[in-house]
Amino acid sequence: MLLSLMSDPTSLVGFLLAIIIGLTVHEFAHAWAAYRLGDYTAKYAGRLNLNPAKHFDFMGTIFLLLAGFGWGKPVPVNPNALKGRFDEFKVAIAGPLSNIIIAFIFFIPYLYFKNILGIDAYHNMFVKIIEIIIAINLLLAAFNIIPIPPLDGSKILRAIAPYSWRMQINNLERSGPMLLFLLIFLEFTGIRILFPIIHGLVNVFEVILSSIIMLFFDMISFFVSLFLF
Repeated sequence: MLLSLMSDPTSLVGFLLAIIIGLTVHEFAHAWAAYRLGDYTAKYAGRLNLNPAKHFDFMGTIFLLLAGFGWGKPVPVNPNALKGRFDEFKVAIAGPLSNIIIAFIFFIPYLYFKNILGIDAYHNMFVKIIEIIIAINLLLAAFNIIPIPPLDGSKILRAIAPYSWRMQINNLERSGPMLLFLLIFLEFTGIRILFPIIHGLVNVFEVILSSIIMLFFDMISFFVSLFLF
């Protein structure tokens, strides 16, 4: 992936913008959600801001460059400071949800250019950059909701799972990072386990977002036609 980016300046610019926006907002969203729910740990750690340097993880960025999916520096959260039954869930889901929202925002001009004006990423640099930002943010969302520690999905699972599952989930916390790195290593050897899951989730996100936006465009066209004719 890195070699293809280096040979295409437009893709490189789009990728850099995507990871700067995606990782920064993702980690900030965790910090903001925790802060709003009464946990000031991330704020005191300097993570409640939109400075990209505060949120980048070296290994997570390397994997983004090499494999196309990765992660930011984990935001410190104190579960004991969270009071509500589903507060941990809200903090965990905030990161992936922020990436889906970013993708949704960029999907609007992308579908307008592509489906209404007929301008695609192959013929327009601006549309190509938007396409990459959408793709990377959906990849970040899909990868991070996989329920393997230390990804957000494991925290989401722990927050919504019955209390009787807590011990097994906590045990997975210790072996989860090794399992995740094993799955990533298998991707490089050609044994695809993670990628089909991530790709499937991205496709679901794309269908949902594009359907919502195209419905919105159709509604606008309908109301415009009522006034013009």
